[in-house]
Amino acid sequence: VQLQAFGGGFVQPGGSLRLSCVASGFPLDGHFIGWFRQVPGKEREGVSCINTDSDTYYRDSVTGRFTISRDIAKNTVYLQMNDLKPEDTGVYYCAADPDFKGFYACKGYAVAGPDYWGQGTLVTVSS
Repeated sequence: VQLQAFGGGFVQPGGSLRLSCVASGFPLDGHFIGWFRQVPGKEREGVSCINTDSDTYYRDSVTGRFTISRDIAKNTVYLQMNDLKPEDTGVYYCAADPDFKGFYACKGYAVAGPDYWGQGTLVTVSS
């Protein structure tokens, strides 16, 4: 199982970025897949996720600005981030799990998982 995330970078406030995460070794269809982020000194937090039943979640601070999507044929999940704010700065990780516990972790519940993690990609929003 491998997750490769890319697409981070430096952007000014109000700008956009699209993160991509290519999964290999398992099918995205039927698996939990999502994006988490971490800022130094803070706990990792779920940003946006797709559950095993295709239900989606967005944390309140990104609702209306971020859109998660997946391409089953390419086994890739995307995070389109618009109207970026300095508080969106952080290292973004994609994660996957064959079980729905990953979705609860994304929503902030204290559960173990997700089982699979990719390397992070840094997003910096600054003027």
